[in-house]
Amino acid sequence: MDSTRRTFLAVTAGTLSVGLAGCTGNTGSQSDDETTETTTAAPTEGQSTTTAGATTTMAGDATVRTRSHAELGTILVDSAGMTLYMFESDTQGAGESVCTDSCAEAWPPLTVESADAVSAEEDVSAELGTIERADGSTQVTANGWPLYYFASDEEPGDAKGQGVNDIWWVLDAEGSVVKPGSMTTTATETTTSEEETTTGGDAMGDDTTTGSSGVDY
Repeated sequence: MDSTRRTFLAVTAGTLSVGLAGCTGNTGSQSDDETTETTTAAPTEGQSTTTAGATTTMAGDATVRTRSHAELGTILVDSAGMTLYMFESDTQGAGESVCTDSCAEAWPPLTVESADAVSAEEDVSAELGTIERADGSTQVTANGWPLYYFASDEEPGDAKGQGVNDIWWVLDAEGSVVKPGSMTTTATETTTSEEETTTGGDAMGDDTTTGSSGVDY
């Protein structure tokens, strides 16, 4: 092979080496100008986050949820959609319920196994808590009001206890008492037939009844 050809091959080989080195770049570390992008996955169904007073859950089995009522607006309900009530004879934030014995039969308390079991749907902004009842059970509270059912409510959406004896009321998502004058929706008074149902001549009705605890309900 003549000297001219050997010189040409040597120059070509050197050029290829420089070119390959330029293509590979710095493989040992990232450039200072490069950033690493990370994404945070959205919570999966059933995943929960802790908030003040209770656990907020995205699942449908929350202890306290909200439900839209045609006359009362958005109100607090239990995990099955049953309406929850507050009792004006209770003292807000007192940490006790005065509805016991026959009163508790007509107005059963919303109870849980323990305070740790209380959870709220994400739309509930009321502060949830618990109190210990006289019988040792744990009752759920909203903004300091013990929560109750009404025995005459038969299915989700019923709110026959609203306004009974002017001392039983539903609560909105913020835990505020919903009375006729405070409703933001165009609410009508309970119909005559409903009044007859909720104010019949039993322990939940006619005139105000005084239970064995001495409390009117």
